[in-house]
Amino acid sequence: MAKSVVASPNLPKAIGPYSLGVWAGDLLFVSGQTPIDPATGAVVSEDVAAQARQSIKNVAAILEAAGLSLDDVVKSTLFIKDMNAFAAINAVYAEFFHEPYPARSCVEVARLPRDVLVELEVVARRS
Repeated sequence: MAKSVVASPNLPKAIGPYSLGVWAGDLLFVSGQTPIDPATGAVVSEDVAAQARQSIKNVAAILEAAGLSLDDVVKSTLFIKDMNAFAAINAVYAEFFHEPYPARSCVEVARLPRDVLVELEVVARRS
């Protein structure tokens, strides 16, 4: 099975040697997205809800560049700095994802790139 990369000048820039999205058959694997504003390259805010919102928007932009949407997500993984922020992050997540919800994992981690508070990665399926 050949793999292909999702790329567009309008997407957030990768901060390392990886692809933002990789197709493997009908599945699109989207690398973890942090709350970086693609226009400025800066972290959007110190507020966890604002960071969650921007991370989801960055994922949505990659999906859109691939011809998909958040409705095509079948699995997501949230990495969060503090499990005490779970409710706030979950409320933002519910603004963007609707039933039937994707499968999801949420993991508290010691540290994320650029010391952000949240990172989101997803797997989506082309129908």
